[in-house]
Amino acid sequence: MIKKIVGVALISAALMSAPSAQNTAGDPNFGTISLSSGFQPDPTTVSVISGGSIDSSNLLKGSTNCNGFISNAPDVRVNFSAGSGSLPLIISADSNEDTTLIVNAPDGNWYCNDDGGSGLNPSVRFNNPQSGRYEVWIGTYGANSNYSAVLHISELSSQ
Repeated sequence: MIKKIVGVALISAALMSAPSAQNTAGDPNFGTISLSSGFQPDPTTVSVISGGSIDSSNLLKGSTNCNGFISNAPDVRVNFSAGSGSLPLIISADSNEDTTLIVNAPDGNWYCNDDGGSGLNPSVRFNNPQSGRYEVWIGTYGANSNYSAVLHISELSSQ
């Protein structure tokens, strides 16, 4: 009986610590872009439709506050080659609606933001960006609410 309880507890703990239902390897909804430090144009932009049916507040149980509803697959995949300089990598979104931003960085860590950019727009800044894949989701506050947004990737400024 104790072995069974311990087994169930271990399975439950593993499920709670893992991102729920996010397919970081899935085909991005709005494409993949590859950038190297010093890229032009800066910012590089991608038009997207935000939102989805997955409640991102369940994404990282207690470790980071992720708000909004997102899709299963990332909206955009950014393959980034970091330079030796000290330029940051800034990922932000611009929309007429209140959106959120969720980024899975190359090290597997999740970063979430709401209203860190101008107005109600989100922004995530990596001061010492790593080379690798950045999976990006732009969320909305209503399930299946979809709004036009523009994803900005910059080394110089956030939108």
